[in-house]
Amino acid sequence: MVSLLFRQIRYFAAVVECNSFTEAAEQCYISQSAISQQIQALEKDLGVELIHRENRRFSLTPAGEYFYNRCRGILDELEETRRETVRIGQDDERQLRIGYLRNYSGQELHQAVAEFSQDYPEISISIVNGTHEELYDLLRFKKVDLVLTDQRRAFSDQYINFQLLRCGCFAEMSVRSHLGFGEYVEQDELKKLPCILISSGDQQDVEKEYYRNTLGFSGSFLFADSLEEGRLMVAGNRGFLPVEKVGTLPPPGPAVRRLPIMQNGQRLERNYCVFWVKEQTNYYIEEFAKLLKKLLNRPGVQENSAD
Repeated sequence: MVSLLFRQIRYFAAVVECNSFTEAAEQCYISQSAISQQIQALEKDLGVELIHRENRRFSLTPAGEYFYNRCRGILDELEETRRETVRIGQDDERQLRIGYLRNYSGQELHQAVAEFSQDYPEISISIVNGTHEELYDLLRFKKVDLVLTDQRRAFSDQYINFQLLRCGCFAEMSVRSHLGFGEYVEQDELKKLPCILISSGDQQDVEKEYYRNTLGFSGSFLFADSLEEGRLMVAGNRGFLPVEKVGTLPPPGPAVRRLPIMQNGQRLERNYCVFWVKEQTNYYIEEFAKLLKKLLNRPGVQENSAD
């Protein structure tokens, strides 16, 4: 009986917060008719109307408003109790292994690591970088606990696909480049310059294929082993380096300009996520992912200038 009441409360709260029976049903992984029946059963058991239905629209009754406010607090407290119980039960897992994309250069990952270490000093953090495919393999074979990377595949049910943000793409190029004088650069213009990619030797063909066939960079390609090497190549006017504004980027330097990339009149954007294996979920992975998302989505972080 208690279990049924808890589910009904959760369904009711979802409908209120989504303002839609359809979206709430999807969020709770049940059918729309089932969630409607459960809320009607809850109203029958309470003997009061919680939701006033009118054609295809609905509103909360005064009783519904009161019930939602009290239940929201109960649900939040239960979730906190669950999470703390899981954390205590998993305290023997003393390390967090993080992978991140080799060409990531934002500052928020460093800040997240520092804040997480301060909050959980008992957890040892190890960090590795790689290309998208290298990170995917590390995650697949359980060599890391979570990875920060761009989305290149359709989301899989085997993983938690924790979306961080949509971020704009930029081209870093020498101030001596003939393309570096506008407020932005069209992607089609960039084919006049070699595209510098950060990749290990055995992943170069994979990276080149993705940037050419999926993102539409149609010129020639050069490769660097590290972000630092790639930026030195840019300073030497050897080509342009594509970067994503995942958080706060460092200043481009006096010899480099950083311009937004436009594609057919629209800003070129990428989707960035934290991924981890669903069956490996634990308290610390979830806490780190939430902390990183909070830092990346602070007011002003994505809106401020990239220069």
